[in-house]
Amino acid sequence: MSPVVDAIAPDAREGAVTTAVSAIQSGQLVVLPTDTVYGIGCDAFDPEAVGRLLAAKDRGRDVPPPVLIGQVAALDGIATGIQPYVRDLVERFWPGALTVIVTAQPSLAWDLGETHGTVAVRMPDDEIALAILQQTGPLAVTSANKHGAPPATRILDAATQLGAVVEVYVDGGPREAQLPSTILDCTGPAPVVLRAGAITEDDLGAIMVPLPQAAPDEAAPQP
Repeated sequence: MSPVVDAIAPDAREGAVTTAVSAIQSGQLVVLPTDTVYGIGCDAFDPEAVGRLLAAKDRGRDVPPPVLIGQVAALDGIATGIQPYVRDLVERFWPGALTVIVTAQPSLAWDLGETHGTVAVRMPDDEIALAILQQTGPLAVTSANKHGAPPATRILDAATQLGAVVEVYVDGGPREAQLPSTILDCTGPAPVVLRAGAITEDDLGAIMVPLPQAAPDEAAPQP
């Protein structure tokens, strides 16, 4: 069994974050809490680690993982041609459960799978996740469960499904949110809802006109 490090107790959190960061920087997989469910993550710029992440999930390259970032400014480092409305969205909803799909910087030396030149980006509203991200930089992170299985809301749920393929499990306590992030395709002149989630259309409508919905077979299958 891979080690579980306690990030719940205030006096243990710094050590847990340090352990997770070290594992990620060594090319390993880590399970960490987010503001929705537990995620399994690795260095987004380590193709071998990303490949092992997809294998751990029983997923192929046709379902690339989203990328989590620790600060809004990091969006400009991994995306290009960012639509003006994206700035309004992330100012209002980041950190939080909103994933935006944007055009990836073509010069980036990463391989997340068959992304077709895009990247799904989110800044989670979780102190532990942000503490890790602010030291590692962008992480490829997807829900910490096998493909088709229920998302992990407790560290034991993740460990039961993923086992020793994960180097370190960071226990941040139970995750209360059952809804995934809302996913918007923001590569065009207007955003399109690919998946409804924790950020509702009413939330979005408070700062934007009603958004078009993608057809069911076009919806992003990302976690």
